Amino acid sequence: MIKLYDEGVYLINGEKIVPESQAGTQYSKAEAKKGTIAYGIMKSHNTSSDMDHLRIKFDSMASHDITFVGIIQTARASGMTKFPLPYVMTNCHNSLCAVGGTINDDDHYFGLSAAKKYGGIYVPPHIAVIHQFMREMFAGCGKMILGSDSHTRYGALGTMAIGEGGGELVKQLLQDTYDVAYPGVVAIYMKGKPAPYVGPHDIALAIVKAVFEKGYVKNKVMEFVGPGVATMTTDYRNGVDVMTTETTCLSSVWRTDSDTKAFLAEHGRADDYKELNPADVAYYDGCVEIDLSTIKPMIAMPFHPSNAYTIAEFYENMKDILADTEERAKKVAGGRATFTLMDKITPDGKLYVQQGVIGGCAGGNYTNVVEAAHALKGKTCGFDEFYLSVYPSSQPVFVDLDRKGFLADLMDAGAIIRTAFCGPCFGAGDTPANNALSIRHTTRNFPNREGSKPGNGQMSAVALMDARSIAATAANGGKLTSAEDLDCWGDIPAYHYDDKAYKSRVYWGFGKANLESPIRFGPNIKDWPEQEELADNILLRVVSKILDEVTTTDELIPSGETSSFRSNPLGLAEFTLSRRDPEYVGKAKAVQRVEYERLKGVSPAHGEMAEVYAAIKTIPGQENADPMTIEFGSTIYANKPGDGSAREQAASCQRVLGALANITQEYATKRYRSNCMNWGMIPFHLKGQPDFEVGDYVYVPGIRKALDENKLESIKAYIIKGGKVTEAELYIQPMTDNERTIVKAGCLINFNRNRKK
Repeated sequence: MIKLYDEGVYLINGEKIVPESQAGTQYSKAEAKKGTIAYGIMKSHNTSSDMDHLRIKFDSMASHDITFVGIIQTARASGMTKFPLPYVMTNCHNSLCAVGGTINDDDHYFGLSAAKKYGGIYVPPHIAVIHQFMREMFAGCGKMILGSDSHTRYGALGTMAIGEGGGELVKQLLQDTYDVAYPGVVAIYMKGKPAPYVGPHDIALAIVKAVFEKGYVKNKVMEFVGPGVATMTTDYRNGVDVMTTETTCLSSVWRTDSDTKAFLAEHGRADDYKELNPADVAYYDGCVEIDLSTIKPMIAMPFHPSNAYTIAEFYENMKDILADTEERAKKVAGGRATFTLMDKITPDGKLYVQQGVIGGCAGGNYTNVVEAAHALKGKTCGFDEFYLSVYPSSQPVFVDLDRKGFLADLMDAGAIIRTAFCGPCFGAGDTPANNALSIRHTTRNFPNREGSKPGNGQMSAVALMDARSIAATAANGGKLTSAEDLDCWGDIPAYHYDDKAYKSRVYWGFGKANLESPIRFGPNIKDWPEQEELADNILLRVVSKILDEVTTTDELIPSGETSSFRSNPLGLAEFTLSRRDPEYVGKAKAVQRVEYERLKGVSPAHGEMAEVYAAIKTIPGQENADPMTIEFGSTIYANKPGDGSAREQAASCQRVLGALANITQEYATKRYRSNCMNWGMIPFHLKGQPDFEVGDYVYVPGIRKALDENKLESIKAYIIKGGKVTEAELYIQPMTDNERTIVKAGCLINFNRNRKK
């Protein structure tokens, strides 16, 4: 049972929920808001006296090898001289160095050289996935951590962690702040105890299903409270917590207890423990009440973690669910590939899958792998199409599993043991065969996250499941099986942490910056191209129009093998929208060429454009509009862009191709909107539906003045098509002073350079 309250609640003594409408006047709402765990943590990190408008400085930061090169390049261009706080750079995404010649390991060496020069912490490939390393080495009660990966979540250790685009990390490197309005805080009230066959992914998928579509926790903090928390170990809680990203919340935090203390003590950091509990009276902006005893093994069908069912429900309605998934697949493929599921039903009425993966920050935890080993001990995965890959989340986890014999049990059953690597989660590892279905205990199952390429006629898909049910499926030779069908759960020996692998390989340079040490570049590592500052008036050409309910960052810039090019802004930009709108890049470049010519002094008012500028002059007040002073750029329209990854490339790739704005109904996440602003793109919203098509123009006069005066709630724009003009109304949600200045400057790099003048 999961219940969503339709109003705020008071939590009394950590146990009793009192809906606001029933509370009367016995509690002070203003004071009770200060009683949440989140409030105390944010207050201690807020450099402003205004708790309504936070200016946060974090305790540490983390990036991986898809993002740290761009972040450091931006910070270098902005005047950074050394890392002012612990900055961890892991190499867990492009670890295999399998695509693009030398460019992946070139980036790894760049990271090591940057750690030496600026005083960073460098974790070599295959040693740990980013979030497991931060759990083991940095997360602690009452801390705040910022990461350039969307799954930066360490709430189960009492840490409020936030995943953002690279620009926000650059601000911390320049000793600026993370500026955000005080977020709502929602109680995730847990009671009861999970059944032995229920794993953290089952609980997480049930929560995502309940809240995602409603936007119940969007941009809010999820605070896990209630007696049910104590029924789970910290390692188990970590597996639930990391999936809070899929709800679109801003951050998460859990009440802490003796098990949290034991986890930190085992990792040599007992001093990082303190008890965190809500005050005797705490007010929450909403409440998700979960009876853990009612949670059953789950499966999230392609192509989103919220597309979830209990496995029992799935089998009760299998043909309808498979038919629905095939229809979703047709939309993803767009006629370029086929994906079928009905043909995977076995004669005995089971669904046969081709692959299983247990790994990463969600699945590769010690507890999950131990339980998988229990399920497969003395059994076999079989010798048909199905195969199972297991990725322990760090070398210390790997070592302890090995010493206890669990890896041998898995390998004896035919499972493949791999090193710490995030590839299967974003489409760069264990890519299944065409038309295959993979079941994975990883974080996402978005389209193409498994590595398929519909544009090339190649398509597979992922369903998310807990490690326990994946192992049960493996023990059944690939026939989809619930962990509830086995009786082997719960016998988990105590974990022993040994950091020898870290002492042997991790470069620990914080506080040891050597400014004379050179940066090591590779041929694919390029500087960010120059961007012009925003003009008074702008003309946008619509080069893509996406009417999907949600557009993910993976559709804006594909993950997987294309991420190998992330250190070359123009090279990576060639892949922008390539799997969603293959014509985007060519159309954006055509607009950019016209703008380049304008900056060289060539009037754009010729050919087709002459009619556009003539139409502009028919607009009241624009009779004397000069084409040479109107900045020209591209824009995309999407109903709700930005769900998923924190990668700033989803925005920067549009920008380096000449984009000036996004026009939307709403932004799926704060982090994508922040990425747009940090790259100088205006985050427009449209009032009403888009009355324009690809190839039409949107003229926005006085945009710089609107930003100067902070008059953003109504911005008059003009749609130009076929020489005719119609009015439209845009608006921009509130921006901070710095955000408005960054957009006017053209990008964060320009903003920082301007400050030094």
